[in-house]
Amino acid sequence: MLSAAASSTPMSLLLLQMLLLLAVASAEPDGRCLTKCGDVEIPYPFGIGHNCSLAEGFSLICNTVGGLKKPFYGNVEVLNISLTMGQVRMLNHISSACYYPNHSFVSPSEWTLNMAPPYRFSDRLNKFTVIGCHTLAYIVSRHDNSSYQSGCVSMCQNKKSLTDGSCSGVGCCQTSIPKNLTYYSVTFDNAFRNQGNWGFGNCSYAVLLEAESFQFHTSYITTNQFMQINSDGWAPVVMDWTIGHETCEVASHNLSSYACISNNSTCIDSSNGPGYLCNCSTGYQGNPYVSNGCRDIDECNQQSNSCSDGANCQNLPGNYSCHCPEGTHGDAYNGTCIPNQKLSLAVKAVIGTSISLTFLLVFGMCICMIYQRRKLIQSRKRYFSEHGGMELREEMRKLGLAFRIFSNKELERAINRVDKISRILGEGGYGIVYKGDIGDRFVAIKKPKVISERKKKEFGKEMLILSQVNHKNIVKLLGCCLDVEVPMLVYEFVPNGNLFDQIHRRIDTLAVRLNIACDSADALAYLHSSASPPIIHGDVKSANILLDENFTAKISDFGFSRLNPKDKEQFATFVQGTHGYLDPEFVRTGKFTEKSDVYSFGVVLLELLTRKKAIYFDENGEETYLASSFILPKKEDRLEEHLDNQGASEEDEQLIERIGELAVQCLSARGEERPTMKDVADQLNNMRKFKQHSWTSSNAEDNQSFHPVTSDAQTSTSNTSCISEVSLRIECAR
Repeated sequence: MLSAAASSTPMSLLLLQMLLLLAVASAEPDGRCLTKCGDVEIPYPFGIGHNCSLAEGFSLICNTVGGLKKPFYGNVEVLNISLTMGQVRMLNHISSACYYPNHSFVSPSEWTLNMAPPYRFSDRLNKFTVIGCHTLAYIVSRHDNSSYQSGCVSMCQNKKSLTDGSCSGVGCCQTSIPKNLTYYSVTFDNAFRNQGNWGFGNCSYAVLLEAESFQFHTSYITTNQFMQINSDGWAPVVMDWTIGHETCEVASHNLSSYACISNNSTCIDSSNGPGYLCNCSTGYQGNPYVSNGCRDIDECNQQSNSCSDGANCQNLPGNYSCHCPEGTHGDAYNGTCIPNQKLSLAVKAVIGTSISLTFLLVFGMCICMIYQRRKLIQSRKRYFSEHGGMELREEMRKLGLAFRIFSNKELERAINRVDKISRILGEGGYGIVYKGDIGDRFVAIKKPKVISERKKKEFGKEMLILSQVNHKNIVKLLGCCLDVEVPMLVYEFVPNGNLFDQIHRRIDTLAVRLNIACDSADALAYLHSSASPPIIHGDVKSANILLDENFTAKISDFGFSRLNPKDKEQFATFVQGTHGYLDPEFVRTGKFTEKSDVYSFGVVLLELLTRKKAIYFDENGEETYLASSFILPKKEDRLEEHLDNQGASEEDEQLIERIGELAVQCLSARGEERPTMKDVADQLNNMRKFKQHSWTSSNAEDNQSFHPVTSDAQTSTSNTSCISEVSLRIECAR
């Protein structure tokens, strides 16, 4: 058994539905109401008779005038009603004022029309029109607390100045009216008329009328034809009408008074004052103010539909569709339906075979692409494993290193983010160095061309060690890519190029060159002595010394350097070195040690001192090695002839000679006679300290501060003298 509260819910819903039905029923006209008066249709919400209209303002009367039935709103005749446009055409009285040659004044026939809601004079379709010569007429409106007044002047010089169809101030003038106008009256300015010349018609006219239905004729000035053709003094005027004073949004929430009750109807806010109108939705026509008043339009029965000739038209609710008949093809909308051509069996067979082959080809290509993609994924996994990627990742996790393993796609995207013009930083036999953007910084990405099998196996371990190298004068190795055949290295980006490019252009002062030498020596000394395990660079040259914006040197390209094992004999197989920098002892013995880096650095010192290239062309046009060309002058005590000391002070000249002597020691033919990189760095840093301070006056102190570096077995003089001519020739041959 249902409780009282539960049973009341369906009852309340039923009562609500009944109230809505009653509201709709009460809003509809009685079936006995007239829907036509004479030739004029009277659609709801208008009506004739009791309870036949939506509201009092829509109630009309049907009078018999001259034996004809005509609808009236009060004493104003209604010509027609438009539901779609929300307009009523009515007849409006023409005001007139006539004057005679004896200057006596006849009282004008002036008109006042006060339209109550829901009517307003249409500001778009009506014009206040004045006809006459030397005529000034006013239109005046008062509504609540607001008022409106305007006027129109019509002048005439002579009859020839009048033109049929022109109403621009000569014999006729027109002016627009504002929106929301419900009341107007007409008055003539008598004083203005008295100033005119009498030679035209005696009467002037003023009326608010439908602009489209009016055309000026010159005969209106000289005769009373204007009054005669307009129903003996009545001209059509257009009234806008609306429902209520609310907008659509407000009115739609009050279902008891909402006028758009038909299905498939829409509400439109009025453009002339408050209120709204109802229209049938697109594809429907009829009366939206009565239940089911909007009926579907059968566009297929109208010639205006866009179906092609021969096409079938199908009517749809609120729309229609066109399609070509069976056996034809083409554009069923605004086109032509063409009969299909019958294909022979052979043609059908060819078409079927072509489609089948195309399908097989596409299917095969898809299978091939899937296979290639899987093969690529497998290759990347294999390369990653071969290069020690798994071990490297595990060790990185254990040590908590910031070193990053990039994928090939990540580095390709990083390179593509950089402008093509500035994308390539360097290119040579070793490979290509690109500039890349990894989001938070620019980096240098090195793509080597080849890698030895031994390097492949040990690459992951070497990356783990190299990633921990941390020195201010060594380019930081940030990461690597292992899922390609030849691994790629990612370094920090140094913006000012390399020493090789800059030494002949921008680096002039001895102080800058000395700083670069000290920075580079410190970096190599760190690799040899402080790194664990020690690292041999293997390709020391000016092109591998980068300069930042402050010309601070940073050693680069040690990513493929040799880790220095305990067994020195392991260095007999692979060396990267560059001609002009390559250790002659390695050429003779095949052994590559830390002293090989020292020799190469000696060549870099010579480049800084002479500003010549490691391999250059002499005055005879012959290719010459800087190292070999420097040793002979040193033997003959003509070293200063080859140094770049132009404009240098006496103290700077002494310093340049000291650096030259140090370079000669580094270029000793035998590695054991060369100083270590730590000794070289200490010696250069001592020179820099004394360069930053004044030279002391004592030569003895100078000699103490800048004593030549000696090996355990030989002095610097013996080092120089022991450079065998054979070794130099071998180096030159390289």
